[in-house]
Order: sequence, then structure tokens, then C-alpha cells
Amino acid sequence: MGWKTKDIPDQTGKRAVITGATGGLGYETALALSRAGAEVILTGRSQKKADDAMARIRAEVPDANIAYRSLDLGAIANVTAFAESMVADFDRLDLLINNAGVMMPPERQTTEDGFELQFGTNHLAHFALTAALLPLLSAANGRVVTVSSLAHRFGHLDFDDLQATENYSPSRAYGQSKLANLVFAIELQSRSDTSGWGITSLAAHPGMSSTDLVANGPGTEGVMGAVSGVFIKLLGQSSAAGALPQLYAATNPTVKPGEYYGPNGLFEMRGAPKAARISSAAKDPTTAMRLWQISEQLTDVHYPVVSLDA
Repeated sequence: MGWKTKDIPDQTGKRAVITGATGGLGYETALALSRAGAEVILTGRSQKKADDAMARIRAEVPDANIAYRSLDLGAIANVTAFAESMVADFDRLDLLINNAGVMMPPERQTTEDGFELQFGTNHLAHFALTAALLPLLSAANGRVVTVSSLAHRFGHLDFDDLQATENYSPSRAYGQSKLANLVFAIELQSRSDTSGWGITSLAAHPGMSSTDLVANGPGTEGVMGAVSGVFIKLLGQSSAAGALPQLYAATNPTVKPGEYYGPNGLFEMRGAPKAARISSAAKDPTTAMRLWQISEQLTDVHYPVVSLDA
């Protein structure tokens, strides 16, 4: 049968932050963690969507310990302000799920900071958010789960044109951002090990799932929309099933630090969580170091270096 939400250990006393938690995978993750007893902080940009999501959760989990905080991943200043408010209000954070994402807008768009929308939202904002929340995560020996995609296998980090100013392709930019997510997650674990941050970094992907990310993407109208919908129905799975790998990474006590989890079915498109295949590009240490340095430069956010001998 495989691992299900009923297998989530008791999360009472754990505090979690989920980006993009008002719909899709993020909502399903928030619902499952609430059922397991965790304190869950949902984030997003819409108060209305947040109110609706929390009402739905409370309808299923009347005693859910949930709250909403506004977070716009399209602006690094907003990410920083959100993290500062968290540090001011809390002494620890057990779980950060970097779940929110943008998928293949047909025309090139940019964040408030001028980054290509997918690279800026999917990778750079989560890179900055994790750094700013690191004190809280370290205090709890917490976990960070960053959501990647099957598309990472087709991604290429074009360091000469990371912002796709010269040649924008929706799918290429998306694949690059999802590869960056996985490279970041693996490198975060490596740096935690060498710098003594005390956190566990993992990555996950939902396979082919029916989520808000897909629904709001480009091929949602006309023939392409119809084909995409049929394809997902035939080969894919629900958003609740798609959330299982990130829930597994977030809560299973047997996970391996730095590991990547996805569905166990055909081509990892659907099924119960298992260790997923990582592309060679995602495991390249030179690529990881270069991406890390460039991400710090672009966001002006710098991770601490802590001596293990201190």
C-alpha cells in the first residue's frame, strides 16, 4: 500500500511554516500536518484564499492550531520582513516547507526585484527565506523541505543568462528553477554539516499532480488545456497524493539528510513516496557552489559560517 498520511508521526509541539499553503500541494500539506497535531503557519499573498483554506482545514480538524501570515515571494524585502516578524515572535521553527512556485508563464515576467519570475520566486525567494529563518530552524534542529519537480531533469543552469533576458522559454526557465531548487536543497545539507547549523535539508517532488500550479500555468485553454487535463487524469494523481513525498520528507524519522523523495510509480509520476532519482547536474558540487554564491549576490542575503570547533 505504501506510506500514507495516517503514517505521519504525532506532530504535537512541532511548528511548521509552509509557503504557498492556501491551495494545491501546500494546502494538502497544511491539512495533513494539522491532523497530526502540528502548529501550522500558512503563507501566501491572498487573505481571502487564506481565510477559505483555514475554514476548510477547521471543518476537518476542529482543533487545528493554524494561522496565516502574508508572504509575497516576488519581493525579497517582503521575504525579509516576514522572516524578521517570525524571529521576533518565535524562538524556534521545526519545519520549513519551501512549496510555493510559479510554472511556465507564456511571456517572460519579472519579480519586484527584476528577477525572471520563475527563478526569482521558485529559487531565490526560498533561498533568502531559508537563510533568514535559519536561527529559528537551528534552535529546533529543524527540517527544510524544498519542493522540486520531475522537470529538474531537463533543467540547465544557464549562468550566462539566469534571468532569461536574452532567450526566454517557459519550460526552460521552469526547468532551470526546479533544478536550482534541488541543487539548493542538497547544498544546504552539505553546508549545514560543515558549518554546524544543525538542520536537515531534504527535497521532494509531487510527480504529475493536479495542483493550482498546473491549473494556473499556460496550457489551460483550448486544445492544449484539454490535452493536459486528460494526460494528468490518465497518468497523474490528486494534489493530496502529490503532497505525500513532501510530507514524508517532513515527518518520517527514517529519511536520509540531503535525500530527494518522489512517487514510486511509473516514471515517478504517481504513487507512494520513495527515494527519487537525482540528475547528475543536481549533484555537481561546482554547480552548487556557483549557484550559492550567485544567489547570495543577487539577493544580498548571506548565510552564516559557524565553526564546528566553536
